[in-house]
Amino acid sequence: MIYHFDTTASTNDDARDEKYHEGDVVWADFQTAGRGQRGHEWHSRKGENLTFSVVLEPTFVPIAEQFSVSEVVALSLVDMLAEYGIEAKIKWTNDIYVGDRKLVGILIEHSLAPSSLRRTIVGVGINVNQKEFDASLPNPVSMAQLLGRELDTEEVLQCFLQHLQENYESLRRIKNSQLSTLNSQLNSDDVLHERYNSLLYRLNEYHTYALPSGERFEAKILGTAPSGALQLENKQGEIKDYLFKEIEFVII
Repeated sequence: MIYHFDTTASTNDDARDEKYHEGDVVWADFQTAGRGQRGHEWHSRKGENLTFSVVLEPTFVPIAEQFSVSEVVALSLVDMLAEYGIEAKIKWTNDIYVGDRKLVGILIEHSLAPSSLRRTIVGVGINVNQKEFDASLPNPVSMAQLLGRELDTEEVLQCFLQHLQENYESLRRIKNSQLSTLNSQLNSDDVLHERYNSLLYRLNEYHTYALPSGERFEAKILGTAPSGALQLENKQGEIKDYLFKEIEFVII
């Protein structure tokens, strides 16, 4: 069920309430304390964009494989945008880009059972109809700017939810099949993971990356490990995996 509000502090915070169950959506026209990855705020004009959270209960996903949920969400957003004729890429870990411009931000928060995920809140911010952005934001873009027309936000939301349901159910079948045919599960699982990797922003291109120390270096993305680590190869041919917050894209 979709719960639509005029204003709230944060849809992710609201969606933590146990009264919401798998598949429920908390959608607000405006968030007073919306947030993105790395503690950043999410800026969005009231009523012009989509800011919402989806409740999932992926108890079939082992804790060590939680990145597969991020893959499903990102793929569903790319699939939705393709319906509108927008060719998007996935900027690791959880942004959706068109060219070098950010169209969607994602914030995924898990709570855990002893050996699996218990509950997941998928927070999504999609720039839909906004055409003017805060000058402090480096590279935003909206669907309306890309398409030259305004869109029905509820229609966009419903399109995304349909693709999310399809991809999420595929993931459920894949993980559940592990109990019966391990080889089949692994082959199927590779399909989602390989598709995610094939859609990565800056795949197989040399670009500048920054370490937490401030050091910069040139490298190309080879893909992601099943754990979600980003695999980079520098110009000396050295390959290294980086976890979230261990590496940052340099975008000019």
